[in-house]
Amino acid sequence: MKRIFFSFVVLIVSAAFLGAQTPKDVVYVYTEASDLNLIGKILEDTPNPYHRVDTVKYKGFTKSENRQVRCSAGLAVLFKTNSTTISVKTEYGWQYSSVNTMGIATRGYDLYMKDGDQWLWAASGATRPEKGSDNLVLIKNMDGSEKECMLYLPIYCELYSVKIGVQEGADIQALESPFNCRIGIFGSSFTHGISTSRPGMSYPMQLMRKTGLQFLSIACSGNCKMQPYYADVLCDADVDALVFDSFSNPDANMIRERLFPFIEKLQKAHPDIPLIFQQTIYRERRNFDCATEQKEREKQETAAELMKEACKKYENVYFIQTNATDELHETSVDGTHPGDYGYTLWANSIEKPLLKILKKYGIRKK
Repeated sequence: MKRIFFSFVVLIVSAAFLGAQTPKDVVYVYTEASDLNLIGKILEDTPNPYHRVDTVKYKGFTKSENRQVRCSAGLAVLFKTNSTTISVKTEYGWQYSSVNTMGIATRGYDLYMKDGDQWLWAASGATRPEKGSDNLVLIKNMDGSEKECMLYLPIYCELYSVKIGVQEGADIQALESPFNCRIGIFGSSFTHGISTSRPGMSYPMQLMRKTGLQFLSIACSGNCKMQPYYADVLCDADVDALVFDSFSNPDANMIRERLFPFIEKLQKAHPDIPLIFQQTIYRERRNFDCATEQKEREKQETAAELMKEACKKYENVYFIQTNATDELHETSVDGTHPGDYGYTLWANSIEKPLLKILKKYGIRKK
């Protein structure tokens, strides 16, 4: 009798599993991602929804900067679906090729799903460059219950169209954002996410999942030098706080020349919000390269000296320390950029001081 009952249970479970399997000849129905809930944008009114800045409206960017602010770094799509499979179909514009960052990060996608109160990784992937517009199946054979999804977009490509595919007959709807407040974050390749394995692993995105606070990235690899035209964008942004990784790209002289005018311009536009500056991280390239060691030391010392003065001179200005390495100094990919683990260490190092400052302004983690 027990054997018969056990066999009956196995048949039910097997039937349920087989019923959830995605058929080989599945027909996908597509929804434009921007018609769902696109989050992470520091400026909402861009003609192309996947651009971070309208480069017709805002002038002064170099050719490289112009391309970068049109990339979708830090953007994600929130939706819910009961489909057993999820795919993505992309129409690319300009694309970046890198030797120190995985293709999944530069031109691919990173899918998370809600598991209780936690965002849990579900899938990631990218098509080969020569097959960029092909249908990319991220996940299949799910159980058919409704899933709350967050899909990170590529960090270093311009997107003309992103279509999310679900199986014919399944539902897909926009998901209301669970993230609190709007915190702009301006930074270098570190904040951009260079050397990550996938789009959701930059330190701002990791902090976003951990704290429930929404970070709006305007990071530009190699080009975060406190330029006045970037300040124009930040001045127009609707934000509750601003965070800066602004000492990684400029040298000591540039920091000395630009820091105070940069702060003053931003404070004129945002007199009551916190401006939180981060010290740049220790780059492993300086371990044995004496020239790099001197340059990096001067940069850090200048930032520390000027920020000590700035915190006294200006209201609502703060300076916090960062760390992206461990005692073994094994977290670097190329001597400059940390890998995923290094960015996790970075996020961990600033979480408490950042939350302590934000709490003063009524900004709390969820």
